[in-house]
Amino acid sequence: MTHHVLSGLPLARSTVPRAAELRDAPHVVADALADPATRVLAVRDGGLLLTVEGGVRWLDPRSAVALLEAGGTSDGAATVGPTAAGAPAVDPASDVWLLLGARDDGTRVLAVRLPDEHPLTSGGEPADVLVHLPDGPVERGGWGSLRAVGAALDAHDAGLATAAVALDAWHDRHPRCPRCGATTRVAQAGWSRVCDVDGSEHYPRTDPAVIMAVVDDEDRLLLGHAAAWSAGRWSTLAGFVEAGESAEQAVRREVLEETGVEVGDVEYVGSQPWPFPASLMLGFRARATSTRIRVDGVEMADARWFTRDGLTAAVASGEVLLPGGASIARALVEQWWRRPPA
Repeated sequence: MTHHVLSGLPLARSTVPRAAELRDAPHVVADALADPATRVLAVRDGGLLLTVEGGVRWLDPRSAVALLEAGGTSDGAATVGPTAAGAPAVDPASDVWLLLGARDDGTRVLAVRLPDEHPLTSGGEPADVLVHLPDGPVERGGWGSLRAVGAALDAHDAGLATAAVALDAWHDRHPRCPRCGATTRVAQAGWSRVCDVDGSEHYPRTDPAVIMAVVDDEDRLLLGHAAAWSAGRWSTLAGFVEAGESAEQAVRREVLEETGVEVGDVEYVGSQPWPFPASLMLGFRARATSTRIRVDGVEMADARWFTRDGLTAAVASGEVLLPGGASIARALVEQWWRRPPA
């Protein structure tokens, strides 16, 4: 197989240094909040506060505090504007504030975490359900899902927004120590939590997952329709890497388990974060050594081989809905679509 690297993936772009060297500095968040030049993005429910043009709405610190005090409602967001200079009266040790980085000119960038409209349930959900949720709504001038707007953001906003959404999800899901169950407190400007009882440090979790464009000897593409998806939604196959397993082994296992198709050569093509809630998607192109499909009927309801003409016609007719533009799945499909047949 020849090497085809995916570049410029929507949520893998970034231009602002993360400034990890600042995270342990005393009062780093308080100092940033006291500086009217600091820029703040608002995050909740995997989404962002947007401008009417659909970009990230950047706030000064006092505007961010006003939004926080308004509860992050759309009505409250609509009234937020420039305010008088001065340090906001907030607790900088709270996990409400996250240091995302510092621009080249020294301007610090924060995120403010607003209360979720759809808090986590006490019963929990399978991780793959959370990963493959629909893209979600977009309210220009209000709130929009990163899934839906990520592909339209520039690299500056995409990198910062992706980090903010990832950290927000992690703080929501890890308020307690996994060792002893005690409460934890925020540290390193939002990049770690420390147990109040045993002092252990805990860092944002990332779950590696593989996602693959599987092609056969006729250069047809294998797409699947997951049992939990709405009608017409199709995508490349994907799954989490299991303990003690390499990424290449995970590609072969997932394809076989979900569709019964055997895979030989596996070629890495790129990766991007997928912070819904905590995945790193490792993209591959894989060569099938068998073509008979036998879906598992549990995770995968249907799977089909598509030619380029066949997929073009299915998309045009509305029979097939492709993955959203922010996803690496969409990039894998489009890379295959653009390539001349092998």
